[in-house]
Amino acid sequence: MRVDTMRQLDYWLGIPLTFIASLYVAFQDWFRNQASIEQPDIKRILFVELSEMGSTIIADPAMRRAQKNLNAELFFVIFAKNRPSLALLDTVKPANVFTLREDSLLTLLWDSLRYLVWCRKNHIDTVIDLELFSRVSALLTGLSGAWRRVGFHSFHNEGLWRGFMLTHKVAYNAHQHVAKSFIALVYSLECNQTEIPYAKTTISDEDIKLTQAVVSEQAKAEMRQRIALLCPEQTLHNKRIVLINPNASELLTQRRWPKERYAELMRNLLSAHHDIVILITGAPAEREEAEALKQQCDSDRVINFAGGVKFAELPTLYWVSHLMVSNDSGPGHFSAITPLKTFVLFGPETPTLYGSLGNSTPIWAGLACAPCVSAANHRKTPCSQPVCMTAISVAQVQALVSAELNQNQTMST
Repeated sequence: MRVDTMRQLDYWLGIPLTFIASLYVAFQDWFRNQASIEQPDIKRILFVELSEMGSTIIADPAMRRAQKNLNAELFFVIFAKNRPSLALLDTVKPANVFTLREDSLLTLLWDSLRYLVWCRKNHIDTVIDLELFSRVSALLTGLSGAWRRVGFHSFHNEGLWRGFMLTHKVAYNAHQHVAKSFIALVYSLECNQTEIPYAKTTISDEDIKLTQAVVSEQAKAEMRQRIALLCPEQTLHNKRIVLINPNASELLTQRRWPKERYAELMRNLLSAHHDIVILITGAPAEREEAEALKQQCDSDRVINFAGGVKFAELPTLYWVSHLMVSNDSGPGHFSAITPLKTFVLFGPETPTLYGSLGNSTPIWAGLACAPCVSAANHRKTPCSQPVCMTAISVAQVQALVSAELNQNQTMST
């Protein structure tokens, strides 16, 4: 389904369904209390994060904290198309992942019913909703049958109404990185007293450090060999690989820097640095666009690499590359599990909340209207002319990238 269709369903169906489900959940909790049914220990925690592949990387420190501090087995529910992102760090066992298909309303409803059975079959006792005020995830959380249900609550703010599904209500903080907000959700389960709201604690930058992906030397060598086969007139020997990711998901197309800016940047970098090879990355469906961008450069040192690797091979590609320039999208987060230096271009979103947790430098014009998307507006902006992206000049990006290339060159000589 299209993104706008999903938003409309979340509103028109989400509000009445959430109201009805809230009544059921309230009765369920009341009955458990009246019957004096003993609450089970925290053993099986289900994380709910549906729509963003990059968020699975951002959430990884929170998941690992739950494993370590609560000694819990982890489960995850996600849209089927985003499932591969969970495999990059392999924090959740594949058998513990449930996927929802979003290609039509009927399949989504059918999979949601299957999900309810799956939760009970796996004896899920705790659910952590990572979504920012999505009613779909609220329904999945409330109807899971779990005793403990954790998520962001609007309290007196103007956030989207999601009913009364939560037993542990955490205040969403729009002024700290979302990875720290995810840690706050786990903290609410660790806290030995009730807090309104959770979480009255300090979360440091150390708490959100990512585990690095392990890639063998053989895998790196094979990746370089694969790239070398696409370079008929030169070898990769003594060449540094620069990745260009000019795409962003359909969830927020305003995040895209103009393609002609990327073409100009690439031409300038090729002229200034004769020891680099540029790979244009992307999904297989983006190969035609990548080819058009390559043609604008007219250089054998530019390779159309869209669809050139499987998703699971991305860490290997990042390990053998020297730097990447990317729009604010998944690759900026996927690269964070490797040492790759990444420059991420931000516009309608802010790096304060969604900056990469890796070796990354955000590039942001910081206009008065930005960020224009937030949890309160369902990440939907009325802007059709994202000046926040065109305000980022080629010269600005080139200066940062060239400085990194020059520094690395100096260090290696």
